Amino acid sequence: MTASAVAPGEELVVLLDAEGRPLGTAAKAGVHHADTPLHLAFSAYLFSADGELLVTRRALDKATFPGVWTNSVCGHPAPGEPPADAVVRRARRELGLAVTPPRLVLPRFAYRAEMDGVVEHEMCPVYAAWLAPGARPRLDPTEVHEAVWVPWQEFAGEVLGRQREVSVWCAEQVAALAALGPDPQDWPAADPGDLPPAAR
Repeated sequence: MTASAVAPGEELVVLLDAEGRPLGTAAKAGVHHADTPLHLAFSAYLFSADGELLVTRRALDKATFPGVWTNSVCGHPAPGEPPADAVVRRARRELGLAVTPPRLVLPRFAYRAEMDGVVEHEMCPVYAAWLAPGARPRLDPTEVHEAVWVPWQEFAGEVLGRQREVSVWCAEQVAALAALGPDPQDWPAADPGDLPPAAR
């Protein structure tokens, strides 16, 4: 489906070829199914001033991976929107939180996962961002069922040890993030030139 085939105001996702180049757009509402095309997304890990990670549980009626615990916020950049800007936008919309400028940490992350016959298939750069002291989430119930704060090293250890069940993409991301070092504040900023071409 191309942009010309969607209703005015409908949320769009950017479709990608195997190299991450844009192929067009599709309506988000219809793009996820048993043969979901590769498209652009992002994941973000949001940290409190004292180093705790905000871990969220997806709304129970979401079309993809309902009720699954995962990282702080995920989403899809709009056509032409830098993924870092999409992180800021979705953190505000889903969680009611203002974040620091997101730091790109995993520019090349991509995955494919299936649950109950619905597939996610994304090139999904990963960002880290921090919150002001005392920040409290205000959850959008259409997106997020619940949220908890967990010290990063505790969370990473439990995910890597398979003691905490999380989304497929979160588990894979945590393994890659842990390899960057134990303290998220010290994770190096990645080169934006390593992003998929559609995200540059």
